[in-house]
Amino acid sequence: MRGGSKVKHVNHFLKDIKKNSIWLLMVLPGTIWFLLFSYFPMFGTVIAFKNFQYDPGGFFASVWNSEWVGFDNFEFLFSTNDAFIITRNTLLYNLVFIFLGLVLAVFVAIVLSELANKKLAKVYQTGMLFPHFLSWVVVSYFVFSFLSVDKGLLNNILAWFGVDAISWYNETEYWPYILVFMSMWKGVGYGSIVYLAAIVGIDRNYYEAAMIDGANKWKQIRHVTIPMITPLMIILTIMNVGRIFNSDFGLFYQVPRDSGALYPVTNVIDTFVYRGLTTMGEIGMSTAAGLYQSVVGFILVLLTNYLVQKVDKEYALF
Repeated sequence: MRGGSKVKHVNHFLKDIKKNSIWLLMVLPGTIWFLLFSYFPMFGTVIAFKNFQYDPGGFFASVWNSEWVGFDNFEFLFSTNDAFIITRNTLLYNLVFIFLGLVLAVFVAIVLSELANKKLAKVYQTGMLFPHFLSWVVVSYFVFSFLSVDKGLLNNILAWFGVDAISWYNETEYWPYILVFMSMWKGVGYGSIVYLAAIVGIDRNYYEAAMIDGANKWKQIRHVTIPMITPLMIILTIMNVGRIFNSDFGLFYQVPRDSGALYPVTNVIDTFVYRGLTTMGEIGMSTAAGLYQSVVGFILVLLTNYLVQKVDKEYALF
């Protein structure tokens, strides 16, 4: 009986595969990508617990023959004088990015959806989306053209008003605002696409019912649009919380042009690991930092999702 039951399950499974073969074929490239770049590299996390030394036999031989050091790489990572600074910067910047990114993306999506001239709305949307596709290397040169001490546009404007030029790449107090502004400028347009698609998909009958009840445009947004996209806002926020210990390397490394004077406000975990890897060749330490970021992000996703479940299960990610 058990053998017959297993055969039935196998046949049912094969029928499901045949029935959904087209859909499975469509997701196959994405599945292969995740396997190659997200799952297979997980085996390399063992380097975080070893003193990695190159072996002529190749990478796998190097991993196998390297000395096991336990949590020494983690201790090295957090025993430095910069441990508090890089953790603080990473957390605070990402908290600001998550909050402002959510507010501005939803705001832009609502504005674009309310524009009467749809052709003009597409022009605006394209213009706001364009920065997302620019490399941070290119953006860093744009920023430098504004902030250069002798030829920068901002210093030329200050000189026109009789104000002394500012050495932007040596003054730390300006850069938290500059980095936040650049992150929003580059990412809000792309982030608003998802919310715009959700708003467009809202049943127009809700708006018609609201207009019959005498609701103006603001009340329609407040009582129809925002509640309808709230589940999406919560899900994306939960996913962003999972990346709160990861930073946009190009933003924090390229835009400040790796200025040592700005490290107190621009040094984050990713840039710290990169500098440690390039100057000291600490592969084990960099792997430990990556594992630390991933584990903390995973825990934060579970914790945030748990808290959302306590408030409303329908809004939870899983």
